[in-house]
Amino acid sequence: MKHMKWSVMLAAALLMMGCGTASEQPAASDSNGSGEDAAMKMNIAVNDSSFTATLAENAAVDALVDWMEEGPITLELTDFEKVGPLGRSLPASDSQTTTQAGDIVLYQSNQIVLFYGSNSWSYTRLGSIDDLTGWEDALGSGDVTVTLSLAE
Repeated sequence: MKHMKWSVMLAAALLMMGCGTASEQPAASDSNGSGEDAAMKMNIAVNDSSFTATLAENAAVDALVDWMEEGPITLELTDFEKVGPLGRSLPASDSQTTTQAGDIVLYQSNQIVLFYGSNSWSYTRLGSIDDLTGWEDALGSGDVTVTLSLAE
């Protein structure tokens, strides 16, 4: 009887582990049949250098993409992390995050931060730079002008 009770509990636990919510299900494949979703991309021009970033999937990115569809967004960024005001708020879904070079995050729902180092804080991930070649040099030690636009 004791073994049967444990068997029933184990079977119930395994059954519950196999059940997931819709948000845990894999994303639908893209239209080319490859089984992979095409990731949304963003161009980032830093002074005279250009980079491409792969965007995350969240409400803040959706709002940022809607904004970029109106035209390029030009920002003045400062400090060692290159942070600056967006001029509007985006939906935040902050979580404790340890960043690395190339990470692009939303801070306090109204500031964008471009990292070329590491930091740990509560941010909403927006995306990350695809190729870091020249990234730190482009951001430099002073203020920079950054333009965000949708990649084609």
